[in-house]
Amino acid sequence: MERQFKSNHNVVYSCKYHVVWCPKYRRRVLINGVDVRLKEVLALSAGDLRAEIIEMEVMPDHVQLLVEVDPQFGIHRLVKLLKGRSSRLLRQEFPWLKKRLPTLWTNSYFVATVGGAPLAVVKQYIENQKRV
Repeated sequence: MERQFKSNHNVVYSCKYHVVWCPKYRRRVLINGVDVRLKEVLALSAGDLRAEIIEMEVMPDHVQLLVEVDPQFGIHRLVKLLKGRSSRLLRQEFPWLKKRLPTLWTNSYFVATVGGAPLAVVKQYIENQKRV
């Protein structure tokens, strides 16, 4: 995949993240149409928030995303809004979720940056700046 940069008014960036989160108690509730609707909600919500979901998979007990987001917007804010909006809509559309869980999602999530040069290459590049 060729590296491409995005920009807003004052930042040029390439900020891609691997994000994983689970339903409360890691319950296997992302089934029977919830998974399909969740993908739709996440895709629409990300678009509204000017983030790009590059890849997405919904398993019965967790969600995995590869997403790019403006660093000034922030990954934490994006995840918080995606989880909040999806929880509200899914619990309205699938009332049985309310009976199974007090809230749809756990408060926690996993996030790691992906792509770009390996850490050692960036470190060496910075160390060698004055030598060039």
